[in-house]
Amino acid sequence: MLKNLKQQYESFPVTFRVLIAGTFIDRVGGALIFPFLSLYVAQRFNVGMTEVGLLFGIWSASSLVGSMIGGALADKFGRKVIMIFGLIFSACSALLMGFVNDISTFYLVAVFAGVFSDIGGPAQQAMVADLLDGEQRAEGFGLVRVVGNLAMTIGPAIGGLLAGISYLLLFIIDACASLITAVIVYKTIPETKPVKTDDQPSESVVQTLKGYGKVTQDGKFMAFIAATVIMVLVYTQMYSTLSVFLNRMHGVSAQGFGYLMSMNAAMVVIMQFSITRRIRKYQPMLMMMTASLLYGIGFFMFGFVDQYIFFMAAMAIITLGEMIHIPVAQALVANFAPEDMRGRYMATYGLGWAIPNSVAALLAGLIMDNYDPNLVWYIAGVLSLIAVASFWILHLRTHDRLESAPLNEADITPE
Repeated sequence: MLKNLKQQYESFPVTFRVLIAGTFIDRVGGALIFPFLSLYVAQRFNVGMTEVGLLFGIWSASSLVGSMIGGALADKFGRKVIMIFGLIFSACSALLMGFVNDISTFYLVAVFAGVFSDIGGPAQQAMVADLLDGEQRAEGFGLVRVVGNLAMTIGPAIGGLLAGISYLLLFIIDACASLITAVIVYKTIPETKPVKTDDQPSESVVQTLKGYGKVTQDGKFMAFIAATVIMVLVYTQMYSTLSVFLNRMHGVSAQGFGYLMSMNAAMVVIMQFSITRRIRKYQPMLMMMTASLLYGIGFFMFGFVDQYIFFMAAMAIITLGEMIHIPVAQALVANFAPEDMRGRYMATYGLGWAIPNSVAALLAGLIMDNYDPNLVWYIAGVLSLIAVASFWILHLRTHDRLESAPLNEADITPE
């Protein structure tokens, strides 16, 4: 497996490989703390899941603002400078979260973290699309997933152990990882933003921001975003609600949940490339349907199983859906976007994550605190079926635009 991963890694351009190495370092830092963040907040501030959900909602809403600004700035000023800016502020946010002593201040930190830390996300995704084309693009996004999950294989297991010693230590390590990545990007990665030709007038910042109007006029792309919102309402429960649910309802410790997350990440590391290559010959909206169905089965299981071995089985099913969903979706977005608007398309795709992240944990928290907590997972199953139907409709309506071309084609542009 490691030999195959090495061969795949070496087949990509050197600049992309350096970007991947930096991404791995940053993701290891984040993987130490993020899977336990909801549990950390609940325990440190002695609050219920409603308050935790509100916090995640505030964070996600502010992340949306940061991402939209970052996407426009990446198209205007370049990918590199915006990535570095985001990494530096990510480090500052991690330190602030580690030292905050009351929940009200933590809410303010969440706003800061969301707006400034996520500015660099669209720039990083646009850089991947800039560096790769043709069949390597989907595989490149798959490799980003692999290294991110390789980090998740290591991070949660270590983070679960260190959490018993000091959560502050996790935040400090996360901050250091972000700063190291910023230095790598600054020293070794050139700017990848496509150079405008002489007949292309330069845009002002305001005009660049107004470019989002063109994105929203792309009806089929926005329909794809709407279907993604439904899908991610389910998926995001893995990172917000699930750890608290398993701890309170089934006595699963932070370390036990860390092992589940590490299993999830290890599966991606081992299987992502083979799955990406197997599914690229199929029509992408059908693959999105398959991923939604797998999410529905996996999350629904948490509503009626009570043994750790079945929690592992549910996580394995969810992971299969994840390995189909995320690379396919990212490649679709890259193919929708003209090269001079990749940052803004990637940022708009972030709506499909930011909107559900803003409300999913809060709604799940209200259910857990006031009703049968298992209802969260029954509703997740129903939402997954709605997502399946939505992607089927998109499959029928986009057949002449995206579905008739292979997923890895780089010349698909909006109508």
